[in-house]
Amino acid sequence: MIINLKKPKVGLLFIGCQRFRKLGDGCLHGDYETRRGKFVESLTGQLGALAECVFPGIVYDRADIENAIQIFRREKVDCVLCSFLSWSEDAAWIYFLREMYDLPLVYYLPVLDRMPYQNTRDEDDFVEFLAQGGLVGSLVGSGSAVRFNREIEVITDDFESAKPRLDAFFRSARTRSRLRSARFGLLANYNEIMWSTYIDPYDIFAKIGPELHFISYSQLKEEIAGIGDAAAEAYMMELSRLYTVEADVDKRLFLESARASLALAAVRDKFQLDALVLNDVSPEIFRTIGLRPGFYPSSFHEHNAVLVPEGDLGAGIMTYLLRQLTGKNINYAEPFYMEKATGTFAAGHAGPHDYTDYRCRHLVRISRDTRFAKTSYKYAGAPFAWYRISPGLKTFAHFSEVNGRFKIVCFTAESLPGEHALCSYCHSDFKPEIPVTELFEKVIKTGTTQHFAVVEGDLRSELAVLAKINNFEFYQY
Repeated sequence: MIINLKKPKVGLLFIGCQRFRKLGDGCLHGDYETRRGKFVESLTGQLGALAECVFPGIVYDRADIENAIQIFRREKVDCVLCSFLSWSEDAAWIYFLREMYDLPLVYYLPVLDRMPYQNTRDEDDFVEFLAQGGLVGSLVGSGSAVRFNREIEVITDDFESAKPRLDAFFRSARTRSRLRSARFGLLANYNEIMWSTYIDPYDIFAKIGPELHFISYSQLKEEIAGIGDAAAEAYMMELSRLYTVEADVDKRLFLESARASLALAAVRDKFQLDALVLNDVSPEIFRTIGLRPGFYPSSFHEHNAVLVPEGDLGAGIMTYLLRQLTGKNINYAEPFYMEKATGTFAAGHAGPHDYTDYRCRHLVRISRDTRFAKTSYKYAGAPFAWYRISPGLKTFAHFSEVNGRFKIVCFTAESLPGEHALCSYCHSDFKPEIPVTELFEKVIKTGTTQHFAVVEGDLRSELAVLAKINNFEFYQY
């Protein structure tokens, strides 16, 4: 299910020049304030296609800046677009850098193809010359930004050319805001067979945002007990209607997998989670529940939340980030092996998987969990949604912590069409842009874990912006 995300909320800080304000009064095109006002009105209209704009008026002095800061804080903007309208006294800008809390800032200097005058002999043209001096103000302001050690994205171009970069920045800022206010649930613990996947929960909350709740398997068991037969059967029938059910699927086991999957949605609702990170390979979940839930309840999408397996909080964060950045279905994969003859690698993962893209129903089968079918657990072999990851260009993105710093590592690869081949694993074969052996030499040298979130399209430029405004290390291949 692809959703339309809410627009980012962007504060607009247009800085004018108090000394120029009334210059040109009585001229053909009006005074400086009138000209710059019309320009700002036009640009704000264009920006409105990308974001919900919070505009406190053109800033000329300290009182205007104080008012703008109060409005930006009250409206909880995701970022601020700063634009110098001409040469400007820099006191207001310095005050803004000093008093505004650490929000992402983008420094935008619109550029015209040509100036709208021939020379400045006429007063009307001279005032226009002054009004078009945004480069002067931008250069003056840039020095203060560096002295305050504020990381600012800089974009200088005409609006249509700058639009993709502005859009990426705004969406990244919105994603950052979502992460800082998110609630993650870890059910029930870190995966003790993969210590390298551990991330310090204090660092997560203190440095990047989401608070973490530890949820026990016994709580999941209580929610399962609360899912009646009617609800479980209705969900089972819905899944049967949407997807192919293989002939050897046991209906009783199907019912219990559906019931347990609905219970995951109930856990999400109970704790109001934005992400549920499920350790579905712990022996304890099989002893307590009897199976690992095999389906992805639609209510996760209704709340724009994510569900990921194997207790990997870093992969959960990356999946959540990509979901907030794109609104698309996010898959979860670990690369299995390479084939030199074809220049491809196979990747995928077991456990709950987002197979719910309506365009890809034909790629989903309800299948036995053969990995556990011969065990003695109560519901051994309970079915799951076996997904052949859809064809097309994908971005693989990894998230982890190293020595107190978070990092993103990403690359692109083409998911190839093919048959369901790896039993119990949602999977595909992928062909990267660069030779596959070279790719994984680079990734391994960078240092990751085995888990990646996978999204449709090339998101490397957006992830670069997201990493920059969050102070993450960033590597792309």
